[in-house]
Amino acid sequence: MTAVLRALWWREITKFLRDRSRLAGALVQPLAFWVLLGLGFYGTFEMPGGEGVGYLEYLYPGIIALILLFTAIFSTISIVTERQEGFLQAALVAPVPRTVVVFGLVSGGATLAVVEAVLFLFLAPLVGLGPGLLGLGVVLTATVAMALAFTALGFILAWRLETTRGFHAVMNLFLLPMWFLSGAFFPATGVPAALQWVMYLNPAFYGVAAIRQGLYLPGVAPGVELPLALTLGVSVAFAAGVLALAVWTVRRPLFAS
Repeated sequence: MTAVLRALWWREITKFLRDRSRLAGALVQPLAFWVLLGLGFYGTFEMPGGEGVGYLEYLYPGIIALILLFTAIFSTISIVTERQEGFLQAALVAPVPRTVVVFGLVSGGATLAVVEAVLFLFLAPLVGLGPGLLGLGVVLTATVAMALAFTALGFILAWRLETTRGFHAVMNLFLLPMWFLSGAFFPATGVPAALQWVMYLNPAFYGVAAIRQGLYLPGVAPGVELPLALTLGVSVAFAAGVLALAVWTVRRPLFAS
C-alpha cells in the first residue's frame, strides 16, 4: 500500500513539473493579485487598531491562502478528466483500499501547494515580516492544514462532477467565497455583525488568522483577536474532517447516480 500511495503522490508531482503553463500560473497569478490589489488599496486602507500596517502587508497572508486555493483547484480538476479517461476506474479496481487512493492524490496536490506557499514566504521581508523559528513552525502547520483541506475539498467535488465546466462553476461557488471571507481581504473587526458571523463560521478564516499570527511571532498580529491555539486547532480539525469526508465519498459507488 505504501508503494501505491507513493506512486500516486509522485504522479501528481510529475504532472505538475511537466506542465509549464500550470507552474507559471500557480506562482505568477497570486503574485500579480498581491501587487495589483496591494498597490491599488495602498493609500486607502486603514487597519483598525493596527496603525502603520499597509495593505501589501495585510494582504500577504491572504495571498498565501490564495496560492493554496489555486493549487487545489488545478490539481483536483484533473480528476474529472481522468475519470472520463478511465484512470480512476483502473485505480478503484486495483487490490488496494480506496483510502490509499484518496491520500495518494490529496497528498500530491497538498505537497505542491505547500512548496509554492513556502517559495512565496521568501518575499516576506519585502513587507517587513521576519518570523522566528516558532513563527515559521506555526505558518508551516497552518499552511499544511489548509493545503490538505482545500485539496480534499476539491477532490470531493471533482469525484462527483462529470465536466470541467461544472467543476469550475462549483469551485467558484464554494472556494472563492471562502477565500473572500477568510480575512484575507479585510479584517473581521469593523464589518457588519452579520458578515462578521459568516466570517467566524468560515473554516478558512482560522487558517488565514493562524498564518498571520505565525508571521508576526513573537509579536502580536494586527487584526487577529482569537488565540493562536484556537485558530491553529480549528485549521487542523477542519483538514482532518474534510479528509475523512473524502474517504467516505470514495467508499460509495462511483456510478450510484
